Amino acid sequence: MRQVRHLLEGKGGRIYSIAPDAPVLEAIKLMAEHRIGALLVMRGEQLLGVVSERDYARNVILQGRSSAQTPVAEIMRGDPLTVGLQTDVLDCMRLCTDSRVRHLPVLEGGKVVGIISTGDLVKAVIDAQAEQIEHLERYITG
Repeated sequence: MRQVRHLLEGKGGRIYSIAPDAPVLEAIKLMAEHRIGALLVMRGEQLLGVVSERDYARNVILQGRSSAQTPVAEIMRGDPLTVGLQTDVLDCMRLCTDSRVRHLPVLEGGKVVGIISTGDLVKAVIDAQAEQIEHLERYITG
């Protein structure tokens, strides 16, 4: 099975992040602009957490808070689960499922090098299965 390294090579190494003291409204605008569902919350190069559209819905909208007044630090998930470049895709899927998270920051040598989502993981599994099916069909048909 493929590793996280392969997923990042395929999707590029672009990292979108926001400061913990930035207003949630800024985070939502950034996610919409880049068509992504989560941002890394960072102070410089230090990973502090992850903030997602789900966090926004549950911790701002449903609680009647102001998007412009609430800092990201108040709604983010701190101390996020992380994976390394050599982590297997299936291990990542288990981690996401067991921990009920949708985004995993990727670290190498303690430094953030990317982020993967459950969508990235599902795509990798589907691609691997399609490749296996193609190989089996070629084997069967000779």
